[in-house]
Amino acid sequence: METVTVYTGAFFIGLILGLMGGGGSILTVPLLVYMVGLHPVTATAYSLFTVGTTSACGSFKNYHKDNIAIRTGLIIAIPSFIVVYITRRYILSAIPDTIILSGKYSLSKDTFIMMLFAFIMLMASLSMLRRKTENDNNDIKKINYLYALPGIAIVGLFMGLVGAGGGFLIIPMLIFFGGLNMKKAVGTSLFIIAINSLTGFIGDMQTINIAWDFLLSFTVISVFGIFAGTYLHRFVNEKQLKRGFGWFVLIMAAFILSKEIIGF
Repeated sequence: METVTVYTGAFFIGLILGLMGGGGSILTVPLLVYMVGLHPVTATAYSLFTVGTTSACGSFKNYHKDNIAIRTGLIIAIPSFIVVYITRRYILSAIPDTIILSGKYSLSKDTFIMMLFAFIMLMASLSMLRRKTENDNNDIKKINYLYALPGIAIVGLFMGLVGAGGGFLIIPMLIFFGGLNMKKAVGTSLFIIAINSLTGFIGDMQTINIAWDFLLSFTVISVFGIFAGTYLHRFVNEKQLKRGFGWFVLIMAAFILSKEIIGF
């Protein structure tokens, strides 16, 4: 029964990525930590591979539908994947197992990662629940690096630390700094997430033992999910889907925080 739940979760990871251009990794890490029992650092590495491969497949379909702004995507992807690689290869391994030890209070590396992950989920949920004005035209404007570069670095840092947080940080950036409409922003987001995630996973391959049998089977199911999500995207009410998933992510963030802080 647990195996069925895990692989059903893998399908929904791809489904959410296909529907929304982000959010798949928000399900991946909690699923791998709490259902499969993986160490948080390993779970974030598996998340990068699964989400990266699944996003690459979704990007291929969106490219043929002319829903990817390649130049804009590369402008964001190149600096952010450099930060992702550096974070996974050097920064994450440099964080001590016990970050804070003061009297009865201690903060371990695992707890820090999961709490940071919950914080990103909280920010993602608020961005989905907040009403935004979207750009409906097809014009692509030049990205102002002065404003965009700090956000790009933050995207890379968050993805590197927790294997997630890309989509809901990237999509607003593509809309407001890149001038893309929502459909193009979703497709371009998948393209950027694929590059960032797989680059980050390359850094992990040098430091983590990978259980390829499980990881590949989990990823294949997720790929089926993104094909289903890409197909269903044309039929769903995007605003209602966004708000519904926003509330789900908010509940998940509260669950992780209660689990890590008070052991609920």
